[in-house]
Amino acid sequence: MMDQKTIDIIKATVPVLEEKGNEITEAFYEHMFSEHPELYNVFNQTHQKEGKQPRALAKLVYQAAAHIDRLEEVLSAVKVVAHKHRSIGIRPDQYPIVGENLLWAIKHVLGDQATDDIMKAWEIAYGEIANVFIQLENQLREEVKENNGWDDYMPFIVDKKVQESDVITSFYLKPANGGALPEYLPGQYLSLKLEIPGETYTHIRQYSLSDAPGKDYFRISVKREDKNAMYPEGVVSHFLHDTIKEGDQILVSAPAGDFTLDTSSNKPLVFISGGVGQTPLMSMLKTVIEKQPERPITWIHAAKNGKVHALNQDVKKAAEKHENLKTFICYNDPTSKDLEMNEFAKVGHMDEMWLSEVIDNRNAVYYFCGPKSFMAAIYKILKHWGINDEDIHYEFFGPQDEMLEEEAVTV
Repeated sequence: MMDQKTIDIIKATVPVLEEKGNEITEAFYEHMFSEHPELYNVFNQTHQKEGKQPRALAKLVYQAAAHIDRLEEVLSAVKVVAHKHRSIGIRPDQYPIVGENLLWAIKHVLGDQATDDIMKAWEIAYGEIANVFIQLENQLREEVKENNGWDDYMPFIVDKKVQESDVITSFYLKPANGGALPEYLPGQYLSLKLEIPGETYTHIRQYSLSDAPGKDYFRISVKREDKNAMYPEGVVSHFLHDTIKEGDQILVSAPAGDFTLDTSSNKPLVFISGGVGQTPLMSMLKTVIEKQPERPITWIHAAKNGKVHALNQDVKKAAEKHENLKTFICYNDPTSKDLEMNEFAKVGHMDEMWLSEVIDNRNAVYYFCGPKSFMAAIYKILKHWGINDEDIHYEFFGPQDEMLEEEAVTV
């Protein structure tokens, strides 16, 4: 338990963290990886190069410091990270390594400003913060085991591989041991751990489950990302698209994530997605149709055109069977074939005026996912409409306020 003196010291350092948080976390990661290169196998190196990981940690450290005497107020942010930690395999014995290197980075960046009292206070505070994460992650691990899940990673066979569009392919995964799959909540994701030829370290990536629970397979739908020398995000997606074949094995963690569909409510649902962001919403759509067929649903999706629009047949089949499902497709740059078939509702970008026309009942629960600027735009529109926070749900892999601060650009 922290005494008042420690709390006061930590809170007094908040302005410094605001000013030098990114510098501290960048120094932290550089030093930690130099001391423990094996951790390259755990952390997303693309996010490191883009600065996403240091920014995310800086935000979380700042929030924890500002709420050090009431950490329950940042529990929602902690839960998002804890789900990911459980999914990728972070262990309690790794927290001392993080703490040691974070304290080193604070001292390194602040220099003489980091007095003995400050460093001692931060050592105590980090222990408190780490314990919150460890307890929550242990709880998540127990819940997974109770739900027929497994710890760490398990071999799965690629049972089927289906090209959904020019850029998105679905992978149907079944346990290599032939065992039953755990139930999962629609909207959750898997972590895949991949050994890629030519790569020094393993790569771990999260992909949303894109089908309803209760099947004898997991389905993920993966977009082929662009490759470039600086940010090789495409290394993993290209490996899955080009190298992984039906019958191959890959390592998969049990489902995780707290962006999930609430089936206890009967309020109308509105799903809004851009590009591959529809994948967790597809799992939700299929689930609500199975479990709440009378619940009104509005499905709104934006894509460049029909060539890159994946899973459209899934939505069409659902709409044919369920009169309570209304679908609206927006193409920014339709092809001549798209224009000929005329199966979309709007040419150009989604905007507030068009959304207000297709959403006939704003008293609904909203779930949305897509590129960061897209989500910022949707969030801004919903808040302008006066939608309550408890009816707004979105999936964002990163600090949530980073998405909210993004310039809102419709897609």
